[in-house]
Amino acid sequence: MSRTPPRVGDTAEMSRTITDDDIALFSRISGDFNPLHYDEEAARASRFGEIVVQGGITSAILNAVVAEKLPGPGTVFLNVTWDFKAPGRPGDTITGRVEVTAAREDKPITELRTTVHRDDGTLLLEGTAVCWTMDLA
Repeated sequence: MSRTPPRVGDTAEMSRTITDDDIALFSRISGDFNPLHYDEEAARASRFGEIVVQGGITSAILNAVVAEKLPGPGTVFLNVTWDFKAPGRPGDTITGRVEVTAAREDKPITELRTTVHRDDGTLLLEGTAVCWTMDLA
């Protein structure tokens, strides 16, 4: 699969709505059954005040953006540095966005600025990622 190499300043984003099923599936995959994700009483008593989704669900939208849009199919993360700023909740629509900050010419390595926002504009996650894109020809 031949593609145009990413250029500094290129951006891409994807959105999806988080469901209770997402929480249950992520728990089964990861083994993360923290009461903050299921137990209304425990979540209400926490600093969050309500059910919150696993951070892996929040960051997963970035996996989709990188693999599907920019740099695109064949891309894997080599390194990520993410700061979680606020929680996602069931019913939130989240948008993951990447922006190319550097693209090597000698290797298919791309550096990205990454963010995830809630539909109300709240920043949930910000950071950086380094990706390698394999040619799937």
